[in-house]
Amino acid sequence: LGYGDPERMTPYAVASIVESELSSIPNITVKVNKDLDDLKANYPLTYHSARASLTAEHTRPCVVEINYKSPDQSSVKENLFLVGKGVTFDTGGINVKPGAAMNGMSRDKLGACSVAGLLLTAGLLQPKGVNITAFLSLTRNSVGPDSLLPDEILVSRAGVRVHIINTDAEGRLVMTDPLSVCRERINTLRESGDNTDATVYTVATLTGHVIRAYGPYGAAVANGPARLHQKDKKLSLVGTKVADPYENSILRREDYSLIATHTDREDVFQVTHGPSTATNRGHQFPAAFMIRASGLDKNGLNSSPESRIDYIHLDIAGNAEEASGAGLGLPNITGNPITTLAYTHLI
Repeated sequence: LGYGDPERMTPYAVASIVESELSSIPNITVKVNKDLDDLKANYPLTYHSARASLTAEHTRPCVVEINYKSPDQSSVKENLFLVGKGVTFDTGGINVKPGAAMNGMSRDKLGACSVAGLLLTAGLLQPKGVNITAFLSLTRNSVGPDSLLPDEILVSRAGVRVHIINTDAEGRLVMTDPLSVCRERINTLRESGDNTDATVYTVATLTGHVIRAYGPYGAAVANGPARLHQKDKKLSLVGTKVADPYENSILRREDYSLIATHTDREDVFQVTHGPSTATNRGHQFPAAFMIRASGLDKNGLNSSPESRIDYIHLDIAGNAEEASGAGLGLPNITGNPITTLAYTHLI
């Protein structure tokens, strides 16, 4: 999936391969949502991010839901939720990437590819202690007359008004509504009396800042409840043991302040005006945005203990590919964070 070029590995092509490879595996089900009206209603940030790609059918967005159910439900100790960023090519949108900055942007789907790989791993291992729900948000960030524009106000699935500043920060948009679905699913489980431990991840090649900060390593940015339970530390320790290490980045109140509005015209800003590489805390505050825009801020440390949801954002921009150069070509793909997540949750 990751190596496919942008015309061969479009959103629909990725979805087709995932469905073909996984749907026949015991205890795994795959649903592909291509209904544009439904996407607009239920995944509005994904839909509007992909508006310029709607003119050609093969470049239209879709959301893939993959579920793995333990063969022994009495042994389940964890409900695991994941959202993968699957931007099959990123032009930057109307804030188009200049010069050679667009090269390699067919790899902006590696978060979704890794999440699909983890589900394949679960299908092969058939772990009894975990149920998994995963979403692949598959889009192409194209340029056209219907492109998403700066200054637009979009309303997320959670009802949060998002002020768009830069269309090249589409990754956080396409993951936010699926993240909101994960939140809803966990709340529904708890309302039904299922208080099984739950963890939510977003996985994405999201920022250049994480590369500036950590080089060829990924970053784990955990919310308050996940930090309280030391899930980010456990992930980092496991990653070090299996040669897929992660640096722990801590969310601070400044990350929320950075995107806070001071008017009644919007609820949150999507991004700042500068590039992530030149922005203080450029790979931390996107997690704060997704928490705020998805409604997960209602499930933080300031909520009741029974309402809290453990959430970790994995920025894999630095470790999804090998650090060594490949001349004018694209680097080899590592498959991270499949190994770390598998050893943390499946093995």
